[in-house]
Amino acid sequence: MPARKTNITNVAEAVKSGKKFVTYKEGKDLYSMGLHTFEKMAKDAGAIYHIKRRVLVNTEIFDAFMENFRDANYTS
Repeated sequence: MPARKTNITNVAEAVKSGKKFVTYKEGKDLYSMGLHTFEKMAKDAGAIYHIKRRVLVNTEIFDAFMENFRDANYTS
């Protein structure tokens, strides 16, 4: 069975409309980074929720954590 691809447009729209939790796969696509990088950063952010065998990432906590990496000296 071929692997299902995550449609990033649908994930981004869902998050904008209030979807608070994403899977690792959705999150890596949403934030345009590798799976292992997203997993590690989500764990470092404390944004992980284990529900039975499912792992979800709280996008609000992850977004706040990402702000720590903002380059204040960069101007466009």
